[in-house]
Order: sequence, then C-alpha cells, then structure tokens
Amino acid sequence: MEHVLDNPAYNALATGNKQLAKGNEQIKYFDKEVSPFIGFKEYRPDNFQQLYDLITHSGPVGFVSPVEREIPKIWNVLNAIKCLQMVYTGDATPTDVSIELLALTDEHIPQMLALTKLTNPGPFAERTIDFGFYYGIFDNNKLVAMAGQRMHPSPYAEVSAVCTHPDHTGKGYAKVLLQFHINRIIAAGNIPFLHVRTDNERAIKVYETMGFETRREICFYIMKK
Repeated sequence: MEHVLDNPAYNALATGNKQLAKGNEQIKYFDKEVSPFIGFKEYRPDNFQQLYDLITHSGPVGFVSPVEREIPKIWNVLNAIKCLQMVYTGDATPTDVSIELLALTDEHIPQMLALTKLTNPGPFAERTIDFGFYYGIFDNNKLVAMAGQRMHPSPYAEVSAVCTHPDHTGKGYAKVLLQFHINRIIAAGNIPFLHVRTDNERAIKVYETMGFETRREICFYIMKK
C-alpha cells in the first residue's frame, strides 16, 4: 500500500488541507495564490492532459512524485528538484522562551513575501498564509525569521518556509521556530515532516540534530503550460 507521504500533495488536499482544495476526485490543486502544488489520486500520463484542461491560469504548478517521472510534453518543465523527505522521530522539547515568536497575520504579508523572495525557502505566494500557523521573529518591527506549516496529509504536517534574513543568521532563530512547530504539531496529534533539497547539506545536518530522519528521496517538478 502506498504511504501517505509518497503522494503528499494529493493526500493533503484530500485531508488536512481539503478546505483549500480545488479540482475533482482524481485531480486536486490549490489556488495559485496559496500554493502551486497539484496532486493526482494516481499517476497516469492522461492525468497531465486533464490537469492542463482544468487549470485556468498560466502560472507554474508543482507536481510531487516519489520517483522520477516522464512529464508529457504539453507541459514545459521549468525545474526538477530532488529533495529528502524527513520525518520527525523525537519528542516535544522546550523552546528558548527568551526569543519572542509572533503569530503572523495579513498585515505581515508584504514582509513575508520580501523575506521569502530574499531567502528562497520554496514557493511562497500572496495567500500562502492561508495554510495557517505562520510565526515570525521581529527586530525593531522588521520580520527577520519565520516558519509555518504547509501540506497537511493527515496525520502528517509539513514544516515549511523556514527562513532567516542573512543579517540575522547564527542567532538560533531557525532552530527556535522549528522546535516551536514540532511541539505544536505533536500537541495537535500529528507528526512533523519536511522537505529539503538534497544539496542543502547544512540544513540537512541541522534537521538531523533536531530529530528528523530521512524517509526517502522525493522529486518536485515545477512545470508550466
């Protein structure tokens, strides 16, 4: 039987993120202002044609696969990214209470977009905040670090958009935000997981020291009509 995390986008859209889902039983996707990810209930080459007909916008979409796939030529593949899918195997542990975390709201969207554009933690759009649970660290009212939750293929919840402004690295902000979300997800009865590029050795080591273990390699295809 296929593991729920082998098809994280579709299973998220069918369970924990179903309030954000568009599409039908076979093909589901997020609004482009929330996330580019799409999911197929099962992989079939003809689903790509159906997706092409279903999606009305011309912006990029993200297809997640546990193995490398041949993408039909009706789609222009902009990028193929290999990532490690890592699952948290530890327990909840205390966080550094000396660093204040603030819940991010719509008023913070311009700063969130600026920070993610600068640090490039992955796709982040105008309404990505609709996933919920985004928290940040501020310095003189300027957002300098943040992290949130993205795909929620129940019972797993993905920690995402972990980023720190280059002027504020080395202060432990990412670890504090990660541990906060780990504890929050566990308290909600879910299992934390995340994706990280296979070539991001520094981040992989940080995640491993915090209790994440690699489950498998997974492929992200960014494609456009």
